[in-house]
Amino acid sequence: MNIQSIEQEVLHLPVEERARLAEKLLSSLDDLSEQEIEKLWLLEAQRRAAEIDNGTVQLISVEEMEQRVQAILQ
Repeated sequence: MNIQSIEQEVLHLPVEERARLAEKLLSSLDDLSEQEIEKLWLLEAQRRAAEIDNGTVQLISVEEMEQRVQAILQ
């Protein structure tokens, strides 16, 4: 079984079972080793770098980000 077939099966479960499974999967992430955590951060950094490189996302300045946050908080 591959991840796509598992996803399709899981998405057809009743909502209560999906919620229970989601909770179990999320709690399993609490038990990761330091090496596994570092690997996941590296993969995330690579994914984000690829998004920047292929133009999927646009970078904004710190100043613009601060303005947006302040506008939301007001």
